[in-house]
Amino acid sequence: MESPGPRARCPVQQQRARWERKRACTARELLETERRYQEQLGLVATYFLGILKAKGTLRPPERQTLFGPWELIYDASQELLPYLEGGYWGQGLEGFCRHLELYTQFAANAERSRTTLQEQLKKNKRFRRCVQLQEGRPEFEGLQLQDLLPLPLQRLQQYENLVVALAENTGPNSPDYQQLTRAARLISDTAQRVHTIGQKQKNDQHLQRVQALLSGRWAKGLTSGRWFLRQGWLLVVPPTGEPRPRMFFLFSDVLVMAKPRPPLHLLKSGTFACRALYPMAQCQLHKVFGHSGGPCGGLLSQGLHPGPL
Repeated sequence: MESPGPRARCPVQQQRARWERKRACTARELLETERRYQEQLGLVATYFLGILKAKGTLRPPERQTLFGPWELIYDASQELLPYLEGGYWGQGLEGFCRHLELYTQFAANAERSRTTLQEQLKKNKRFRRCVQLQEGRPEFEGLQLQDLLPLPLQRLQQYENLVVALAENTGPNSPDYQQLTRAARLISDTAQRVHTIGQKQKNDQHLQRVQALLSGRWAKGLTSGRWFLRQGWLLVVPPTGEPRPRMFFLFSDVLVMAKPRPPLHLLKSGTFACRALYPMAQCQLHKVFGHSGGPCGGLLSQGLHPGPL
């Protein structure tokens, strides 16, 4: 019998080799992207935050609202990078996790930051001029301030993907296995909290928009505490007469039917009058004919009379 070649490996050795290649690739990507991220944080801190502070273009409360804990996030990256460059992945990332609350704070402030930026660009001529001058610098490669402000939240998602992959491809016998595993869990938990904050902010935007569109005796305070799902036109078929188009707003616990205001209405053109509320917990929908996949949709019968919540 021929003996196995010198390069033949058992399956366990092959798997370990694959893990090591993936770990090395992930570690290299984490290091390279951290360098770029830190560079971008520094550019914003220097050319926007620093100059606005030095010139007094924005009052401190407005500047804080616009940038949030940007400088502290920059400091955290400066603290992390030397560990990554030295190959101390577990130690560096475990220490970095002490700063994860900064990302939660940044996410909670994101909507106020966007609103402040829009308001200041609109009404503050000095601020608008300063921002335009800095955006024209070649270092920003055509990016505007509104493109740069979400960087920490985008980086948090990268942290989650890369650190989880790094932990998964680190063997249990590795000296930094426990540190990487803890770091991956903490970063994933933070990313989930940030995602929840973002979803709530988007929902609040939808609720404000829908509330502005609705009027009528049931419309006041209608959107408070609800989750918006979707909206769209449906034809309401009365017992007699022709079908009438109505706008429906679907929330987490109620379906709202609204009638469009006349286009020539002096005060409320483009809005809707709330005509009925259907509490979802008490609704039953029955298919009468047709199907939702057809070109004309289907006909549904609602088995409950509308009423106040």
